[in-house]
Amino acid sequence: MALSSVRIALYATLFSFSAVLLGLTAERLHHTRHLPFGDPLNPGGRHFYDPIVAELVTTSSLAIMWSLWIIAVISGRIERGHSHIVEHTGIFILWVMYLVGAAIATRHWHDVSFCWNVRACRVVTALVAFAWINWGITTFIWVLSMYTQKGRPLTAPLHGQRERGGNYPEVRETSQRPVV
Repeated sequence: MALSSVRIALYATLFSFSAVLLGLTAERLHHTRHLPFGDPLNPGGRHFYDPIVAELVTTSSLAIMWSLWIIAVISGRIERGHSHIVEHTGIFILWVMYLVGAAIATRHWHDVSFCWNVRACRVVTALVAFAWINWGITTFIWVLSMYTQKGRPLTAPLHGQRERGGNYPEVRETSQRPVV
């Protein structure tokens, strides 16, 4: 299997898990804007939103758009003007954003095991888990991207067109007669 296929599969996985994280963050935002009476995570009962959830909404939205665009570039559907430096820069930005979001969310909701019988606590636990999973996926993509770029200039095309042909040049003419 060519490395471009592995990269496309990883970006598709990042797209899927970012969509799940976007849904979880939307649920958390909805929950904090419409708090039920007696919520275990907010004993004061006033409506609010968590800034880290807004950051994770932004990060997962960017990751969804980035994944779709970069899949099109790697598969060769968009060919002009995109190099490895573009991928390295984009995945580094997502990597930092997921790291910050997952770390702050983990610190904010470090122990919610006392209320796992409440849906809001399970959503928060899943939100933190998917933030770390997405950070791990971006780490794998970044390492694979650097490995794929190894030996090529940073301005080399991003698509995997050169991987498909193998190492043999195409021959159109021969000096020998065909054997009948």
